[in-house]
Amino acid sequence: MALTRTATKLTHEAAIALIRAAADHATAMGQPQCVAVVDEGCNLLSFIRMDGARILSIESARRKAETAASTGRATGGMGPELEIKLAIATEGRMTNLKGGVPIIIDGAVVGGIGVGSGTGDQDREVAEAAIKAVFA
Repeated sequence: MALTRTATKLTHEAAIALIRAAADHATAMGQPQCVAVVDEGCNLLSFIRMDGARILSIESARRKAETAASTGRATGGMGPELEIKLAIATEGRMTNLKGGVPIIIDGAVVGGIGVGSGTGDQDREVAEAAIKAVFA
């Protein structure tokens, strides 16, 4: 019986690269964003609030990253019958707002990126662009 296992971990260098790639994409689209990167345990690794991004999007970006990392799925696709229940059950830590994307390496979820301050589609676009730029 194995008592330990080896796991791929997201590094702070990767988190910083994701933040830079997201900020570059957000700048190119003209939409300042809040961007959070968490590891597989939902621990914050890196964060930026771009000039002009909404203050309240600080928290939603982090929650989007945490939700994506903990579920292994992009946020925004949950049925409406579940979203309020899960938000209440997790004291607001889970969200169904678009803009959270899991970071998956070799089939394993190693973290999540959450973006907020634009429309849900803009947020998701920035998150996906950052992952593609860093891990493609």
